Amino acid sequence: MFDKLKTGFSSVLQKVSKSELDGRGLDQYLDEFKLDLIQNDVAVPVAERICDLMREKIRGTLVPRFSDKQSVVNSALKDSLGEIMTPKQEINLLGVIGQKRAQNLPAIFVFLGVNGTGKTTTIAKIAKLLMKNGLSVIIACADTYRAGAIEQMEEHAQRVGVRTIKHEYGSDAAAVAFDAINYARSHGTNVVLIDTAGRMQTNRNLLDEMRKIVRVSNPDLKILVVDALTANDAAEQSKVFNDAIGIDAIILAKLDADARGGSALSATFMTGKPVIYAGIGQGYDDLTPFSSDFVIKNILA
Repeated sequence: MFDKLKTGFSSVLQKVSKSELDGRGLDQYLDEFKLDLIQNDVAVPVAERICDLMREKIRGTLVPRFSDKQSVVNSALKDSLGEIMTPKQEINLLGVIGQKRAQNLPAIFVFLGVNGTGKTTTIAKIAKLLMKNGLSVIIACADTYRAGAIEQMEEHAQRVGVRTIKHEYGSDAAAVAFDAINYARSHGTNVVLIDTAGRMQTNRNLLDEMRKIVRVSNPDLKILVVDALTANDAAEQSKVFNDAIGIDAIILAKLDADARGGSALSATFMTGKPVIYAGIGQGYDDLTPFSSDFVIKNILA
């Protein structure tokens, strides 16, 4: 995980530490570092912001002549990464559910994302996580568009022990969500997870359907699942979905297979929305809370 970013960060730490921290050498090495970040799939605005922050922090630090420059640069890098990955608002999934339980209402989460991101598996992982915390869950199979989507979701749900609500293919996806929510309310189910059709951001009909699902279900959270391996496209998807529908949180799937790591650095900065979990394996328990500390620990280890 993040192998190429680790190498790039190690290189810049060594180079900048040997330069005059307030001279041309610093600018040169940071420019090289920016290119290295971009080559490792960090979005261009994010790479530029990281380097600008590092420049400000390093030049703003008084460094004794014979002191350890590397520790200064390392600290500046950690602070810069923490700053670009800090969302405008933190989201605690279990906290949201707790607030709804206090009102005797189910928490409703709608999952968005294009085909192939790992959205269906991620929903099953979230269901498993919630069940481990003593919560009851139901899944709405509201992807009535893609052939095989309902069966795929049902199979995952069966494996983790969760009930599903479904309609026929081609039926109104919003009606599936509506029925699942009504079932949850009448049976005291704690959480409704709504699967949706994996849509390309440019497909107007599917985006309109998504807006209808959101309007009918009035979800507590709209969660976008992106594939970490799609790199810059993951950041772009996050921005497009946020502009088109509005998202509240992001889950990065397949992060364990991402040797470059650019999407992990870019997603929050590009949208201002928090990445709340990361998929780190194929098992249903392979889901970990995501934070800047998690990324920094893995990159600067």
